[in-house]
Amino acid sequence: MFKKILIANRGEIALRIIRTCKEMGIKTVALYSTADRDSLHVRFADEAVCIGPPPSSESYLNVARIMAAVEITDADAIHPGYGFLSENAAFAEVCRQYGIKFIGPTPEQIRRMGDKITAKETMLAAGVPCIPGSEGLLTELKPALVLAKEIGYPVILKATAGGGGKGMRIVWEEEEFEKQWETAKREAKASFSNDGIYMEKYIEEPRHIEIQVAGDQFGKACHLSERDCSIQRRHQKLVEESPSPFMTPELREKMGAAAIKACNAIAYEGVGTVEFLVDKHRNFYFMEMNTRIQVEHTVTEEVIDFDLIKEQIKLAAGHPISGKNYFPEMHAIECRINAEDIFHDFRPSPGKITSFHSPKGHGVRVDTHVYAGYTIPPYYDSMIAKLIVRARTREEAILKMERALDEFIVEGVKTTVPFHQRLMRNEDFKKGVFHTGFLNNWDYKSVVL
Repeated sequence: MFKKILIANRGEIALRIIRTCKEMGIKTVALYSTADRDSLHVRFADEAVCIGPPPSSESYLNVARIMAAVEITDADAIHPGYGFLSENAAFAEVCRQYGIKFIGPTPEQIRRMGDKITAKETMLAAGVPCIPGSEGLLTELKPALVLAKEIGYPVILKATAGGGGKGMRIVWEEEEFEKQWETAKREAKASFSNDGIYMEKYIEEPRHIEIQVAGDQFGKACHLSERDCSIQRRHQKLVEESPSPFMTPELREKMGAAAIKACNAIAYEGVGTVEFLVDKHRNFYFMEMNTRIQVEHTVTEEVIDFDLIKEQIKLAAGHPISGKNYFPEMHAIECRINAEDIFHDFRPSPGKITSFHSPKGHGVRVDTHVYAGYTIPPYYDSMIAKLIVRARTREEAILKMERALDEFIVEGVKTTVPFHQRLMRNEDFKKGVFHTGFLNNWDYKSVVL
């Protein structure tokens, strides 16, 4: 087992990793930018190293400074968390060259799943259902127009190096194709320095359902059931839950088996997630594989009572997989608490938190790195906390979440708590009738609490 793990991340995920490491008897090193010197992950780590000024390019994405911190602290492993360098194959390669264990899959596995074209080709070869679309990158407009007509509108253009909705455009009819094509390529180039575009059939009213997976260095893989992440805005998740209210036992078996096929296709090592789109007829299609721990891993932990960070560390240390195929025994819901103004298009709301009270009670969990007096910096993701509840049924979980949200007090900045309060009272949500476009057809601003 590792003696000291350096955490190449910040905020709540860094603190989450520190907690598990302490429970495993492993020393920790926190990295921080000057903007994060007062964050709780800095306070609770055994050691902390400042690696630069606020911009991510000069701190959390600066590989040279991170490796210098590894050297001066004598850490023997790096946990990348999520975001930043967590799916950066070049960084994983640097770790391997320096004899430092990257807690995640191999550089080769990250590359194969990181490029969406390669990932899709790999999944098709493994027999995993994929959305109809281009077989590779589309380089010219005219062939793309021909293919769109063959597939049938609507289609969706996606950046091959994309994520977070960047470089993604839905095309509803041929007349708007060229404009959306140019926009997608321009945005992809600006966001990822790569304007590669591919096309897929656009699945109307889809559910975004993902399967948590884990694989060891001995060729064994298992799944840990599903999460429904369909409540989104601009392709970014707001609420996640497990099990999905849309799922049937038969569909769960099929999707779990497909996720295992995906792992076996690349001999996957570590913890990851296979993401699917599921249409209203419960046909499912591979979308992508995230080769890292995810924000919403907490939902799975709650429904199967399993520490995924601990498993991730053990797998990286060469231990055999400790799990089997799991199925949820409880119901859990997670609400992402972002410092955003929901009445102004979720505009970021950085600043000083003047008052902070997190809810308590049976089956209530809050993962956060903030506190009263903490100043939210404007340089990073706006998520400041995750509120997770667990109950025996979905109905009980929704009621518990309502109560917990009513107790959640954050003053000094705007947050998404009012949005979640409205959502938990929405009749369609309570019935489980929603899809990824749910927010497009719901005027949450007009709801009076």
